[in-house]
Amino acid sequence: MHFHELDVFGVYISPLAPLLLASWLVVVALRRLADRFRVLDHVWHPALFEFGLYVIVLACAVLIQAGWS
Repeated sequence: MHFHELDVFGVYISPLAPLLLASWLVVVALRRLADRFRVLDHVWHPALFEFGLYVIVLACAVLIQAGWS
């Protein structure tokens, strides 16, 4: 498993930063889908549910990235 820094115009960025952004975009899409099907009405704490979903998506993204290197 190799994670390398990204060089953006001479500034090194953590390899986790693009994964954080990509995971957030996936969660935004999933949140819209959940709103459409009224899933969040059946959840005890919607903010906690969304945070947990974000952590799961981020963990999957990291594992996929680690497998591709």
